[in-house]
Amino acid sequence: MARIGFIGLGNMGGGMAANLARAGHAVRAFDLSDAALARAGEAGCAIAASAAAAAEGAEAIVTMLPAGKHVEQVYGDALFGAAAVGTLLIDCSTIDVATARRVADAAGIVGLVAVDAPVSGGIAAANAGTLTFMVGGTDAAFGRAEPILARMGKAVIRAGGNGAGQAAKIANNMLLGATMVATCEAFLLADKLGLDLQTFYDISSKASGQSWSMTSYCPVPGVGPQTPADNGYRGGFAAGLMLKDLKLAVEAASDVNASVPMGANALALYQALQNSGGGGFDFSSIIRLLNGDGVPELYR
Repeated sequence: MARIGFIGLGNMGGGMAANLARAGHAVRAFDLSDAALARAGEAGCAIAASAAAAAEGAEAIVTMLPAGKHVEQVYGDALFGAAAVGTLLIDCSTIDVATARRVADAAGIVGLVAVDAPVSGGIAAANAGTLTFMVGGTDAAFGRAEPILARMGKAVIRAGGNGAGQAAKIANNMLLGATMVATCEAFLLADKLGLDLQTFYDISSKASGQSWSMTSYCPVPGVGPQTPADNGYRGGFAAGLMLKDLKLAVEAASDVNASVPMGANALALYQALQNSGGGGFDFSSIIRLLNGDGVPELYR
């Protein structure tokens, strides 16, 4: 088993670090939140006093941070000075492709090996160890990262060189965001046309309109499997995080002159949801906004 530093113990990182500890790895964890550190300690992780302390003596260091600027800061201010030559850096944050490539290049200059390995699956999958990892890096780096990531996920797929994992993640989540909007629109239309929504689900889930957003994450309470819609749209994948991913995707599309009108429209709708105060609710709560329910009182 490996000695692993883990930095960033939020909704996703906390479950991921716990799974590594349960698998027998020696995990030394750090977060700015005392509550997150306490939960990590209860899950079997050793607690580090700083990001640099988490990196000392580690064979691999996993980061799960909010944005590219945080990854660059932690790498530059802590990891590059504290990690031993040859240490593997695994960044599971969702950040822009350019930053992922830039920090990987900077890591190589100081003798470290970096991969970007953003995740898909949400909080429940992070806790259950059933995430999907999209990995960018060399074949050799992927070979080192794969057995560690496999302890936290059900699928670990190399997407290409450094930055390719982030490219796959933002393209995937742009598809998810647009598909969820279309799924919500279809259910609202079916309702206004007088269809029973369970009946519509039973038909469309077995027809050409079927999608993950419908059959695994239905945005209508009481229809399909248990989802955040059945809990007042609490839990799951926050709309504010979907907004972040859509911004990354649309910005990346602009950089490479790709036409993404559906992605851009989804971005505008999730921005409206955020502006209405709904950013902390599950991203399927976009159905409320589309139904004209997107007033701030509903999101308090």
